[in-house]
Amino acid sequence: METLKVENASSEKQPEYQDPYVITTRNIQEPPTTLRGIFRHLGPGFVLSAAIVGSGELIATTALGAQAGFVTFWVIILSCLVKVALQTEWGKHVIHSGETSMTSLNKLPGFKIGKANWSIWLWLFIQLFKLLQVGGIVGGVAITLNMMAPVISIPVWAIGITLITALLIYKGYYKVVEQFSLVMMLFFTFFTLASVFFLQYTPYAISWSDIQEGLQFKLPPSTVAVAIAAFGITGVGGDEIMYYNYWCIEKGYAGFTGPKQNTPEWEKRARGWIKIMYYDALLAMVVYTIVTAAFYILGAAVLHNQGLVPEGYSMVKILSGMYTKTLGPWAEIIFMISAFMVLYSTMFTAAASFTRIFSDAFGQLGWISFADYTTRKKTIAVLAWVFPISWCLLFLFIKLPMSMILLGGFMTSILLLLVVYAAIYFRYRRLPASLKPSLWYDAVFWLSCFTILAIGVYGILQAIKL
Repeated sequence: METLKVENASSEKQPEYQDPYVITTRNIQEPPTTLRGIFRHLGPGFVLSAAIVGSGELIATTALGAQAGFVTFWVIILSCLVKVALQTEWGKHVIHSGETSMTSLNKLPGFKIGKANWSIWLWLFIQLFKLLQVGGIVGGVAITLNMMAPVISIPVWAIGITLITALLIYKGYYKVVEQFSLVMMLFFTFFTLASVFFLQYTPYAISWSDIQEGLQFKLPPSTVAVAIAAFGITGVGGDEIMYYNYWCIEKGYAGFTGPKQNTPEWEKRARGWIKIMYYDALLAMVVYTIVTAAFYILGAAVLHNQGLVPEGYSMVKILSGMYTKTLGPWAEIIFMISAFMVLYSTMFTAAASFTRIFSDAFGQLGWISFADYTTRKKTIAVLAWVFPISWCLLFLFIKLPMSMILLGGFMTSILLLLVVYAAIYFRYRRLPASLKPSLWYDAVFWLSCFTILAIGVYGILQAIKL
């Protein structure tokens, strides 16, 4: 089993580079207490938001609204609110332990196959379906570009955007694209909220009775599959919770805390950086919950009333109708540009996340040394080409982006069960006694766990019946 390095400042050989995955006393920083300092250290939650809005909010949420109307609005709201407690528990674990997601999974109880814990093998199996999900995102990007420039075919656009993404991840140009994607996500969010506002001046205007209908916890049998998929993919999904650890490490939370020590100074730093992480996760939750609600309302009000459910190559064209029906025909080009940026930010963030977490998994399997900086960088560089090309080929072969995304979302609901189990183990078996949370935190944590378990088990039972 591979573990990441924990070094002291007195080590004889210090690397010239700054490797965030090596936790040393050299990087220790006190957590900020001013508002400006806190905002300057936020970020991991919004990296996830850039991914979430594309596949979950833009596609799965509107698909559920289009199929079910307002009746399943509660599923979407619950999905956004209930999973943040798991995200913060995983984030807390990485701050005090310095462990990556796969390192943590490999320390769970149970049998091993080779060097890897059963949980890692289960995760690998689920990832086979997650490849389809991101393949659907590649399709959405290609279809959007084809609608803006029809002279270039959808397959050619898919291949082109795949190669560009692979090159960017390979070269490591993440920070610039991340910032650009977040700016465009904010633009698209504003545009979506404006569309909901102007919806009230169209024949598709919503009433308070529509909202009430969506908050009665009803789930018609015909909507179960899409609802479970949407629950898994909207808000912070199982994958995003696991990715969150890597972004917390690369942001510096674990390094700033320093190697675990039984001292009051370490405890104070750990609590301080955990608090910063809480702010990061909660603020991101507020943003994506508002955006998700807006997307669902548009899908339920505009598409459902017309009997339109986005699918196939017509997916993006149907989605654009949510805006042209409320803002007018001129809004289509703005939607296309915005949809491209949101979908592409999802594709790009997924590529960056996949390369890290799979490299980590390969390290736990004993195939590479993830703790070695040079080996890790080489593996990430190779996977930067492997994954985007795989996603592209899957889309070109299947050609059903909506179904691909929803299938991946359904499997994410299954993955959430593993995430819940690990979070409970982290809380009660790995958390230092000095960092024990309040009773209020534990109450919210268990409410989150029970809700996810109930919906996950219900989804599995429904799938067996089908």
